[in-house]
Amino acid sequence: MNECILITGVAGLLGSRMADWILENKPEYTVIGIDNLFGGYIENVSEDVKFFKRELSTCSLDDIFSENKIKYVFHFAAYAAEGLSPFMRRFNWSNNVMSTANIINACIKYKVDRLIYTSSMSVYGPGIPNERFTEDLQPNPQDPYAISKYACEMDIQSAGKTHDLDWCIIRPHNVYGVKQNIWDKYRNVLGIWMYQKLNDKHLTIYGDGNQTRAFSYIDDCLEPMWNTAVLNEASKQIINVGGIVPYSINDAMEVMQKVIGQTPVDYLEPRYEIKHAIPSFQKSIDLLGYKEKTNLEAGLREMWQWAKTQPNRRQYIWENYEITDKLYSYWKK
Repeated sequence: MNECILITGVAGLLGSRMADWILENKPEYTVIGIDNLFGGYIENVSEDVKFFKRELSTCSLDDIFSENKIKYVFHFAAYAAEGLSPFMRRFNWSNNVMSTANIINACIKYKVDRLIYTSSMSVYGPGIPNERFTEDLQPNPQDPYAISKYACEMDIQSAGKTHDLDWCIIRPHNVYGVKQNIWDKYRNVLGIWMYQKLNDKHLTIYGDGNQTRAFSYIDDCLEPMWNTAVLNEASKQIINVGGIVPYSINDAMEVMQKVIGQTPVDYLEPRYEIKHAIPSFQKSIDLLGYKEKTNLEAGLREMWQWAKTQPNRRQYIWENYEITDKLYSYWKK
C-alpha cells in the first residue's frame, strides 16, 4: 500500500495547488483529498486525487484513515472570511473548530506522522504601522474567525502534549493565484477585484484604503509548505509563510489597475478589520527555504490570464445571516 498524503480543503486554492505540486514532484505518494465544495470547485481538483466529498465538522473519517496509509495531513479546510465572521458565529465555529477537532482525533487514532495546520495572520490581532508580526508574539485575535483559528492552534498543541501528535502550524498571509475562488464577495480582495472587472462593475475598497497587507503568490509557497511536513526542523513550530513586501490596499489597487486596465473605484463604508497586518518572514526562509520569486504584478498577471478563461459563475451571497445587527450596507440584500 502506497503512503498517502491527505489534504483537506482540496478544492480550494491552497489545497488544489498543493495536490498538484505533490502529484508532480512526489509521485511516490498517493494524494487523498477531502472537501465539501462550499468554497472550492471540483474543477480545481486533479483527476489523480482520490477525492471524498465530506462535511468535516460532522462526518466520520474512519473509512478514509483505516483504508489508507496516511503519513501526513495538510489541514487547509476553512472559510476564511474575517469580516463576515461576526455575523456568522455558529457557522464560523463549526466550520473551523469542529472540523479541526475531527481531524485531530483521526490523526491521533491512526498515528499520522505529522499534522500541518494552516492558521491565519489574523490571530496576531491589531498591528502597528511599519512593524511586523513575529511568531513569538502573544496572539490577540479580535474577530470570531481569528478567535476560532487560534483555538484550533491551541487544541493542536494540546494534542501534541497529551498524545504525542507531531504538528506544524503555518500562518500564511493573503495567498493568491490560479485556482483562487474569485466568486466570493466576502473574502480574497484580489479575486473580488478581478470578479468585479470581469462583470463590468466598479472596483471597491472598504474605508480609506490605507490598510496595510502583504501578499504571497501561491507558487512560491508550495515547496515551503511541503517542507513543513518532511523537515525535522519544522516539527512543533509555528511559522509565518510569505508576505515579504507590504502594500497598502490603495497601492495594491494601483498594481491591479496596471494588470486589468483602468477601472473606476468606489470607496465603501469601513468594516471592522485589523488596520495593519504585516508578517515577519525570516523563520520561513530559515526553516522552510521560502523564496519570494514572484512580485505582486507578475503574480496578478498570471492569475488574471487564468481568471479570464473561467466560467461566469454566480457570485456567492449569503441568503441568511445569523446576525444582521450592524451588518454593512454593501452586504445587505
